[in-house]
Amino acid sequence: MEFFRSGGARSSASSRRRWPDALKGQIVAETLEPGATVRGVAERYGLRANRLSEWRRLAKDGKLVLPADEQSGDEAMFAPLVVCDAEAPTPEAEGSAAGRDVRIAVGDVVIELDADTPAKRIAELVRAIGARA
Repeated sequence: MEFFRSGGARSSASSRRRWPDALKGQIVAETLEPGATVRGVAERYGLRANRLSEWRRLAKDGKLVLPADEQSGDEAMFAPLVVCDAEAPTPEAEGSAAGRDVRIAVGDVVIELDADTPAKRIAELVRAIGARA
């Protein structure tokens, strides 16, 4: 039963399991599914949550490849988010930036904010959405 739960991870003589990178990527991708939690996925595979978080960091750094979504063919990945308050627009740039809103889309959730929304508020919303996903 352990072999099936571990998805094929091999145990060494020192009783440490060795997880193939492809399996690590699949497990990390499961944490990105709507409603999934790191703790829940880790428990399903008999892992510690901090080990799975370490693998997620590797994926974020591009050191662990995540599998493609079977339905869409899209590769799962982490996207960097950079948040900063914009400086006051110059008169030349004011016309080009006017009317631009901030749009945050995660799965089916789409939030549209005014362009003058403070970066701190945007970061709070992104964290809240990320905690849900």
